[in-house]
Amino acid sequence: MREKLIYLIAVGVAILLVANLYNILLVLPDEANQGAIWRIFTFHFPSAMSAGLCSFLALIGSMMYLWRRNLWWDAFAVSATELTLAFGAIVLITGMIWARIIWGIWWAWDARLTSTLVSWLAYAAYLIFRKAIEEPTARARYSAVISILTFPGVIISWKSIEWWRTQHPGPVLTIRGGGGMAPGMQPAAYWNLLALAVFAMILLSIRLRQENSQRLIDGFRRQVHEI
Repeated sequence: MREKLIYLIAVGVAILLVANLYNILLVLPDEANQGAIWRIFTFHFPSAMSAGLCSFLALIGSMMYLWRRNLWWDAFAVSATELTLAFGAIVLITGMIWARIIWGIWWAWDARLTSTLVSWLAYAAYLIFRKAIEEPTARARYSAVISILTFPGVIISWKSIEWWRTQHPGPVLTIRGGGGMAPGMQPAAYWNLLALAVFAMILLSIRLRQENSQRLIDGFRRQVHEI
């Protein structure tokens, strides 16, 4: 029953993404100042928000593990962290493409760009660190601490365009106090945010099941080795 529900939701997300692409590519006009490249924002922003959502879930999972000492929460945290990296990579790549067209360069050591890259590298280090510890409880405990200490970087990245006025533009969306966008452009970004956020939750459910299965297999292997 649960798998059927996930499949149905996945189909709904796929339909929504196709409808969004049709609207973004074929219906909405070019932006007055940026031209056609503005469309990348409708994936750049939703990917950033999805990465932030997953990093927050990783924080919750890590805190819950330290409280409950249940390895399920460790599996939840690492699954959410992997998705944070995946969506974070999309943010960095789309941002670089956008920058190349608008700024004429692929990268600038701007406060937003730099803080995002540092956060992404910190979460990558989290996953690398996990590989170095074999004992499950010690790995979960140390990983939880690293995850909690890493999350403030996400907040810094989120607020950087308000705290520092550098090359990256300030808030654009009206929800953050920006000046807004041309009619039809802002809703397109929000619809894509809905699609990507739900897609992230589907991936989290699948990855969590895989992680818990792998944990059980590893437990059986250790028992066999001890015999």
